[in-house]
Amino acid sequence: MKSIGYLKSINRQFQYYKSLGEKAINQLDEALLFKQINEDSNSIATIVKHLHGNMLSRWTDFLTTDGEKEWRKRDGEFENDIDSKELMMQKWEEGWQCLFNALNSISDDDLGMIVYIRNEGHTVLEAINRQLAHYSYHVGQVVYAAKLLKNGNWDSLSIPKNKSSEYNNKKFSLEKGDRHFTDEFLKGK
Repeated sequence: MKSIGYLKSINRQFQYYKSLGEKAINQLDEALLFKQINEDSNSIATIVKHLHGNMLSRWTDFLTTDGEKEWRKRDGEFENDIDSKELMMQKWEEGWQCLFNALNSISDDDLGMIVYIRNEGHTVLEAINRQLAHYSYHVGQVVYAAKLLKNGNWDSLSIPKNKSSEYNNKKFSLEKGDRHFTDEFLKGK
């Protein structure tokens, strides 16, 4: 089996989580994007606003400046002030585009280089992994909140309940091959 390389793999994983969030968001009526499940939770729009702020801060001038930019107003990211799905999706796209532009500008030779987040040194590889974990955590919140808010008629974003055997039979009926777990999911994007 031929390796696809870390940067290509991580790019696919970020694409996967972006697509997962979009598939959850697209199942909701617009008003539900701004609803908090309880007083201590964030609306989906607020989570998107936070992701946007984090992505712009971390990925702007990724190799040359600290990932926590002076201009970032993190606390303001948790104020529920986005008022339309259109604005929310603009922020979503802008954040992800900043990430993918930065990711596409680095090479394998850069992975051992040190970058900083709040003056804490990380290899580029560690910084990328940190952000993948952070974004998958928040996309998981978006999916979970969307599923609760939808309250029925949810189109599963993974293997539906009681369909594991069927799914596994399909997978094991294929020849072993060099495939990435995101291939099937991203085709339906």
